[in-house]
Amino acid sequence: MVEVLKEPKCATCPMRLKAEEKPDSLMARLWGWHTTWCPGWKAFQEYLEQHEG
Repeated sequence: MVEVLKEPKCATCPMRLKAEEKPDSLMARLWGWHTTWCPGWKAFQEYLEQHEG
């Protein structure tokens, strides 16, 4: 059986996208803090490592 991995929600997260648009904004600072503890972000990083190429 083939395992299909869904792309984590971080890929399309509006908060992440806004933070990337304006890296010097308060939103970007909040996003940076958020990524230090968010289990979804850690899962997204693992997903990206598995799908590099």
